Amino acid sequence: MATTIEPSLVNIAAHLPAVARQRPYAMAVVHPERRTRHGRVCYSHLTYQQLNDASDVIARGLLDLGVGRGTRTVLMVKPCVEFFSLTFALFKVGAVMIGIDPGMGVRNLGKCLREAEPEAFIGIRAAHIARRLLGWGRRTIRTKVLVGPNAGLPTGATRLQAVRDRGAALTGTPLAATSADEVAAILFTSGSTGAPKGAVYTHANFEAQVNELRTTYDIEPGEIDLTTFPLFALFAPALGMTAIVPEMDFTQPARVDPRKIAQAIEDFGVTNLFGSPALLNRVARWGEPRGVKFPSLRRVISAGAPMPASVLEQFTSLLRNKVQVFTPYGATESLPVASIGSHEVLTETRMLTERGQGVCVGRAVGGISIHVIHICDESIARWSPNLLVKPGEIGEIVVRGPVVTREYHGRPESTRLAKIVSDDGGIYHRMGDVGYLDRQDRLWFCGRKSHRVVRDDETLFTIPVEAVFNTHPDVFRSALVSLQKGTHTVEPALCVQLESEALRKDPAVIRRELLEIGTTFKHTRSIRKIFFHKDFPVDPRHNAKIHREELARWASRQRS
Repeated sequence: MATTIEPSLVNIAAHLPAVARQRPYAMAVVHPERRTRHGRVCYSHLTYQQLNDASDVIARGLLDLGVGRGTRTVLMVKPCVEFFSLTFALFKVGAVMIGIDPGMGVRNLGKCLREAEPEAFIGIRAAHIARRLLGWGRRTIRTKVLVGPNAGLPTGATRLQAVRDRGAALTGTPLAATSADEVAAILFTSGSTGAPKGAVYTHANFEAQVNELRTTYDIEPGEIDLTTFPLFALFAPALGMTAIVPEMDFTQPARVDPRKIAQAIEDFGVTNLFGSPALLNRVARWGEPRGVKFPSLRRVISAGAPMPASVLEQFTSLLRNKVQVFTPYGATESLPVASIGSHEVLTETRMLTERGQGVCVGRAVGGISIHVIHICDESIARWSPNLLVKPGEIGEIVVRGPVVTREYHGRPESTRLAKIVSDDGGIYHRMGDVGYLDRQDRLWFCGRKSHRVVRDDETLFTIPVEAVFNTHPDVFRSALVSLQKGTHTVEPALCVQLESEALRKDPAVIRRELLEIGTTFKHTRSIRKIFFHKDFPVDPRHNAKIHREELARWASRQRS
């Protein structure tokens, strides 16, 4: 039976005590601690009752330290049992959790922290050292908590155990009666297509996400979740699932050891797996030739970038019949928006994708409305039906619904460019993507708006162009980029990353074959420049979104 919370209380953390009452002794979080000399993994865990109690104690200690409702708090802790306890503690007291991906680099981290103006900083020793050396939050941070060993304790920081001790001496249930529109978190985008921006999440946004995920994927309490993306892991307890933390570097999903993922699935009978396309690709390439099977999995969910059909096909070979890989479409600012399963992709939409018609990302999930408007690089103040394109025409994707965030923290100009206000006060979010809706109300993704190549006689969109060339068996992935010729003329070019087995082949032969493929379709005939790149630069979060701007600069240097 689904978990419910009191209608008068809108606090995402309220799911935890509700599940703890229903299933107190079920495991909530499992974390690998070490391996024995025989290679066996030793795990630590918390039951739902233990996680609820642990977060209550920390919450009371944080309140005693002055971290409470509205306190903007940076959390820089590796995925572990403390990560879950701390996160739910912050939500319980009504603090505003600031989520920043450490993989985005020191420079972007500093920018994000300056914008967020945090008042509290909770982190491991390495995070505190970086904070002190680089001056992160020097003006605004007044409370510091150290998680982990206290060797080299930063001046002024309180150890987490001391926070627990303070909380244990106090009584009461520290669940703040937050309102639906009260800010719960500031989650920064990955910065893969521009500077990272802090999407402002309310408790209502989180609540809507939990409901959409449960309904869309028929997730039931008691399931076992292996989550390879830390923020997504927080939904597991809210959905009544056991969260299994795998052995991996969460900043490098493309380099995960597939044997460790497989072992975690087998050790716990995992039913739900969330992973980036890069991670699933690595596991599939390892598992398929070895005949690996994952009979316990009921579903696989992958997000962060379009999933190549070849990877879908290979990964589904590891699953039981009728078990699907689902690829939800969305963004930090709005997730999920749409979803599609591997069965529909492999039996129907794949062929259209390979002919350059975009990637089908499915139909809108409940509560979300999807619209396609005329492409515009300027702000749009008010919503109007006149913005809509004709059915089937490529335009800019705009969405509205309860999971849509209303603004960026400290970025009024970015908010103005990304949001459209309706007459009833609702918000339409401009996804920054282009695509179209087909006659079956399915959304087809055609790439980022900023990555389109605009010429005098045509506009090229990345996904429809790249998909045609990706059909070559030696191509791992490709990227359409724009080369500037003179003052006004733009020349399209294709950067190609080859499969590792193809690196020994003559690139001139592959180039000729690719150019021949390009002549097949009208929208790829203008591609006459092809550059081979050893390893594409990608986003730090999912290792799947291609940094096309960086590739364009690289390709321009190859021409000179």
